[in-house]
Amino acid sequence: MKVLIVGGSGLIGGDAALYLSAQGHEVTVMARNRPGAPSLAGMPFLQGDYVNDDMTGGRLEGFDWLVFSAAADIRGLPRDGSETPQQYYTRVNDEAVPRFFEAARAAGIRRSVYIGTFYPQVAPHRIGVCPYVTSRHNTAAAVAALGSDSFVTCCLNAPFVLGTIPGLVQDHIRALVLYAQGHLEGVPVFAPRGGTNHMTSRSIAEAVLGALERGAPGRQYLIGDENFSWKSYLELWFAAAGNPTELEVREDDHPLLPNAIMFAGAGATISYEPDAEEVALLGYGRGRVRPMIEEIVADHVL
Repeated sequence: MKVLIVGGSGLIGGDAALYLSAQGHEVTVMARNRPGAPSLAGMPFLQGDYVNDDMTGGRLEGFDWLVFSAAADIRGLPRDGSETPQQYYTRVNDEAVPRFFEAARAAGIRRSVYIGTFYPQVAPHRIGVCPYVTSRHNTAAAVAALGSDSFVTCCLNAPFVLGTIPGLVQDHIRALVLYAQGHLEGVPVFAPRGGTNHMTSRSIAEAVLGALERGAPGRQYLIGDENFSWKSYLELWFAAAGNPTELEVREDDHPLLPNAIMFAGAGATISYEPDAEEVALLGYGRGRVRPMIEEIVADHVL
């Protein structure tokens, strides 16, 4: 199949691009800028900004499948105060993403996957309270509503994601490695309260293919792998770095896991088991968090 992956220069979209290509599909990466990772840079590339560019006029024609992994999060919020979080998320998610999917449907794409977040399903009390959770809820619902037998759309709602692609710069991941190795001088060593589910980008890539092949129109699948407290999660990084440490749990705002990204609420614990039938349908592997952390740390040896 000919597959267009929007956001294919990032971790989740990039891993999906590599996996689908390895399975024999013809993959084109769409992003604002050509991927920097060597393994992605050689793939066919379509320059595009889903928020501001006109996607009509044949730009999306010729593709069978669509993977969308580009919806905005807190990293894109304007720092100059030109928009409130609600205004920003409404413009770039609620409005722009469904508009892109409508263009994909008009172009003849037959099956599509939107990669969303787990918050609307695991913390529904935050809908209408947190602008980000509200926006991602609205966006996933709008995309799912476009689904039909002729244009299958389904959503993969993912938890916290970690992974690695050689040559892909991930500042947060590098900071975690340095933190666990003891190289961030002056940064306090502790764990915040609460915890969450985690999943690797490689497992998401497998779920993407499963959803493209077998996903039901309009379905929202809650995917995930392993539940960890933030204490146990961070201790995995310290152990992998050869610096095993028993971390104290504090109420303080953590320098690498700040309350600003805890959209279920500061100190919240999000723990769940994905539906076994859905895991089988989508065909993704589990039990990969610890090995992935060890792989990432090994790739960042100083």
